[in-house]
Amino acid sequence: MTRSLLIENGTILQLGTNPNVLENYALLIEDGFIRKIAPKAGFGSYHGKRIDATGKVVMPGLINAHTHFYSSFARGLTKAKASDDFNGVLKNLWWKLDSKLTTEDCYYSAMVALLDSIRHGTTTFIDHHASPRAVTGSLMAIEKAIIETGLRGCLCYELSDRDGGRVTKQGLNENAAFVKHCEEKKSDHIKALFGLHASFTLSDETLENAKRMAQELGVGFHIHVAEAQSDQDQSWQQSRTRVVKRLNDFGILGPRSIAAHCIHVNEEEMDLLAVSKTSVVHNPQSNMNNAVGIANVVELVKRGVLVGLGTDAMTTNMLEELRVALWGQHLRAQAPSVAFPEVVNALFQSNPQIASRIFNVPIGDLREYWAGDVILVDYDPPTPLDASNVFGHIVFGISQATVDTTIIGGQVVMQNRRFTLNLDEHAINARARELSNNLWKRF
Repeated sequence: MTRSLLIENGTILQLGTNPNVLENYALLIEDGFIRKIAPKAGFGSYHGKRIDATGKVVMPGLINAHTHFYSSFARGLTKAKASDDFNGVLKNLWWKLDSKLTTEDCYYSAMVALLDSIRHGTTTFIDHHASPRAVTGSLMAIEKAIIETGLRGCLCYELSDRDGGRVTKQGLNENAAFVKHCEEKKSDHIKALFGLHASFTLSDETLENAKRMAQELGVGFHIHVAEAQSDQDQSWQQSRTRVVKRLNDFGILGPRSIAAHCIHVNEEEMDLLAVSKTSVVHNPQSNMNNAVGIANVVELVKRGVLVGLGTDAMTTNMLEELRVALWGQHLRAQAPSVAFPEVVNALFQSNPQIASRIFNVPIGDLREYWAGDVILVDYDPPTPLDASNVFGHIVFGISQATVDTTIIGGQVVMQNRRFTLNLDEHAINARARELSNNLWKRF
């Protein structure tokens, strides 16, 4: 039986290549995909389920190209020591936190992030997970949360040598097992990459083993690259090679791989990222919070790098991240009129390209035959809205409005700001509080 949903009476925003604003049009989703976008009058014979989007803009579901669900349990944590630099942040906060996670913690921290994402219209995620004392089965626990919330997620385990050889082996096996699981499942909602932490925590032997396993599995990598200058310093001391070249020498780069951050890369490394067709994901709020710098998005794009946008778990609100990305580029360049197209395209063109490569279906825009991931935002424009200024409305207006409805693959998961899922949010939050409190006691 065909599952169908007609969205009518809203203002439809097409935001990828050739942006457009469609008034008096309707959008039909059938069996998870957009089947027709046409003038409303053309749907007079339709008798299925309808959503009235009067007073709302109809937008593609948003994509977060780099995040960490497990960091949900850091919210409100006050026990971490103050840090003088990025390595201190890792040692005093994140590596202490992730080493205390249980498998149940992995599930509930993901569930908290996923429900919050639905509220903000984010429907697809590329997550990077670490739980060195609960490696085996951790990705399946996160997958369970993704299935129950109906979202799309690409998962990996953050392979590292920092916790010893036994945990390294578990990380290799967890990545491989989940990749195989996803291949067998053949779902366009759950995918896998091969996770790596960063060059400075990975030995040559571990990189070689990861490359071999990933090549056998036919999958790309997800890794932090030159987030801080210390990553470059360690790579040079160890191998007399800069980070991007080291990763390229080991076969880590490529069109199926994601390099998160890339703040401290030089022009030669940018060119290598471009030639290898590696996706770079910018995470401005996290980078500013950690005081590691601001990536040169304009130069990366100029040199042909596909630059997307992530949050590094600082938020689940991609439109908030979009605004900060723009202000950050202005500050970096000391110029208030730079980078608008580069930043906007990161979210509305590059993220869809990155996600579509991974999920093997077109995701991230409202076009016929694309995935039926749609959000409705309460926004009645107070000034003219058309294709020439739609991104100005998004940055300065729609970003401040409220998401009313979130739809993933044609499934309505939130409507009228209320979840339609068969989940008890209060019970989930209560259990998350218990688990996070216990984790804080172990911190």
